[in-house]
Amino acid sequence: MKNSQPSMRSFFLILFLFSALSVKAQFGMSQPEQWTGQWISVPEIDETGAGLYLFRKTFDLESIPDSFTIRVSGDNKYKLFVNEQLVSVGPSLGDLDHWNYETVDLLPYLKTGDNIIAAKVWNEGDLKPVSQFSLKTGFIVQGESEAAKIVDTNDSWKCTQDFSFTPIPQRVPGYYAAGAGEFVDMTKKIPSTWRSLSFNDDSWVQAKLIFERTQRGLGFFRRTGWQLQPSIIPGMELSNERLNRTRKTVGVSVPSGFPAEKVNVQVPANTKASILLDQNYLTNAFFTLIFSGGKDANVNIRYAEALYGEDRYKGNRDEIEGKTMIGRLDSIMSSGAQFQEFISLSYRTYRYVQLDVTTKSEPLTINDVYGTFIGYPFEMKAVLTTDNEEMDQIMDIGWRTARLCAVDTYMDCPFYERLQYVGDTRIQHFVSFYMSGDDRLAKNALNLIDQSRKADGYTLSRYPDTQNQVIPTYSLWHVSMLYDYMMYGSDPEFVKPKLLGTRQILNYFITYIDEDGSLKNVPGWNYTDWVPEWQRGTAPMAEDGSSAALDLQLLHAFQSAIELEKHAGSQEFVDLYESYAKDLEKTIMEKYWDESAGLFADTPEKDKYSQHANSLALLAGLVDGDKARVIGEKMLSDTTMAPASIYFKYYLHLALSEAGLGNQYLDWLDIWRKNIDLGLTTWGETSQVEDTRSDCHAWGSSPNVEFFRIILGIESAAPNFSAVNIEPNLGEIDEIAGTMPHPQGEISVDYKQSNGSLKAIVTLPENVTGKFFWNNQEINLKGGKNELSI
Repeated sequence: MKNSQPSMRSFFLILFLFSALSVKAQFGMSQPEQWTGQWISVPEIDETGAGLYLFRKTFDLESIPDSFTIRVSGDNKYKLFVNEQLVSVGPSLGDLDHWNYETVDLLPYLKTGDNIIAAKVWNEGDLKPVSQFSLKTGFIVQGESEAAKIVDTNDSWKCTQDFSFTPIPQRVPGYYAAGAGEFVDMTKKIPSTWRSLSFNDDSWVQAKLIFERTQRGLGFFRRTGWQLQPSIIPGMELSNERLNRTRKTVGVSVPSGFPAEKVNVQVPANTKASILLDQNYLTNAFFTLIFSGGKDANVNIRYAEALYGEDRYKGNRDEIEGKTMIGRLDSIMSSGAQFQEFISLSYRTYRYVQLDVTTKSEPLTINDVYGTFIGYPFEMKAVLTTDNEEMDQIMDIGWRTARLCAVDTYMDCPFYERLQYVGDTRIQHFVSFYMSGDDRLAKNALNLIDQSRKADGYTLSRYPDTQNQVIPTYSLWHVSMLYDYMMYGSDPEFVKPKLLGTRQILNYFITYIDEDGSLKNVPGWNYTDWVPEWQRGTAPMAEDGSSAALDLQLLHAFQSAIELEKHAGSQEFVDLYESYAKDLEKTIMEKYWDESAGLFADTPEKDKYSQHANSLALLAGLVDGDKARVIGEKMLSDTTMAPASIYFKYYLHLALSEAGLGNQYLDWLDIWRKNIDLGLTTWGETSQVEDTRSDCHAWGSSPNVEFFRIILGIESAAPNFSAVNIEPNLGEIDEIAGTMPHPQGEISVDYKQSNGSLKAIVTLPENVTGKFFWNNQEINLKGGKNELSI
């Protein structure tokens, strides 16, 4: 026994090191960096309550250094200014164990001599957005170079509370989760000059250190509170944009040109006035209002995607007559001073803005009103060349929709929720792949959803999320999203460390596979799609819990996991998942295939049918050839089938294309045409466009992908897009061309067809090969330019 002890110790040491390396790979753990900056706050405040706080520090530079990069973060949010210029807004969303800091280069904003760095930090308390985690109000800055450490946060910073701010709850139609509005009392507001060197801060106090920077235990350093990590996404795009026109006024005369031009508007004393402004398109922006005089006047600002008619019916979004404004609210009390400035702390989403002004004994002058657009800095790199103006319009609207639903995370909608749902995000990251080629926000999304995983193994349906919502099907889609990234993403090392998570997810669902082979009784909201006939979007289930939609979504997760494990070289998991997938395929065919109907039913009773079950079955490869085509034709013609909403049409269209019907693609866009006819400038949440809750849901941007994936026929055929399959579906289109980004450059195609023949020019990155499919012909493609005549 004595001789065995060294070998046993060696065994456990090796096991520990292996486990440590695995954990490090999975969770990105590394030796903690030493932080010289300290978390600071304002003395004697309610640290977890609502409040607005200001921080500033002056510093002298004898000369401009070679570099001056800082790290900056805050709780809940911050805006950072250097020499009065806004340089950073953050932090990007995370949770307390994964709290992001931004890295900002301040060099362009510095000057020789005295400089001022200042920050606005706010906490919305109990009214904060559902996506916002919080420990307590705090702020931290750290210089990355010795020269930059002069701005490290410590008690040399001065601070104060701005008592003008009070968060106010919002009351809008439908579920709302996007945070508070603001009541701002200008009589208590600290002048905007607080960001300047000349401001007298003698009445301000020294910042308070929140806690010691690190604690020790078991030989490891660990920062208490927020576990800081560098944000992997870039700083947001910020650009000024003016509202376009005045649509309606009451009690006030508005000069021509307002608000597109900076023109004074005077509201007389003792007046109730209303001004309805139209941006002409939906946007996300920090709203700015500058006004003078009007002591004790009240200004209410409401923001809305559309106006409402009777029974909250929106109808045509361009029409305003007989409609009312119901929207997010900010409220301001005027101090009577000149050039008072209101800038919303968080961005507002609006097409329409209504200013309701009630003056007392003094007139109030509106000096200026405008927005500062904010969004993830995506660049449109895809180009579609067509003489079809409708396709161009759909591309433009889809891109705007996708951009408004992408700030520091993807999100379902910018007005109501601002929550990163897996189902929405799967379509959104394809828009990113095909339109911009920037996959950093996609990686960020996959990281966050992975971090939401619970002890049982499943992920939350959306994250960050302080309400812990569970949609089991979205946990399954997360596995498929990792497969998507493996195929289209640029980072070959990103996915493999995530496989521990996919294994835990699938292990969780395997425990709910019943003896008859079906997935049953999974806790949570088993949402599939917004179908009017389905209760809360849940696909039909039999009395025993069987559901074709759930079984098929599990099958898709198994199929994705098989490919992920093959790429990672984990044959034991490939074998395991192939065994489960084979059994599940058999179960689905036995329980749901209805030979007499020629369709997959929703339940074993075979009395309900949906486009959803049949789309998922086709995409899973359960049928092919003529049988698949027949199913596709029935999905297009059988009006008794539960229809896919604008969300699930993404899967429907891919399935129809898989069934050989892709040449009909342009006939499938009626819901998008309806959005355009009703004056939307982004895609609505549901197919009931007239009264849909949200006017901006990025899952409707799928045509931006499908124009390239179905019509132009471009798909990844190997991990990291290292090979490509191209199978165009041109239908009646005689000429069309397109270019899309690729991890190694770009892919471009140019098609001309006439009298049954096709001339195609396909240009691939030099190291990428592929195959071209046309009329049952298969042609090999090489890197570079390929000229085909078929």
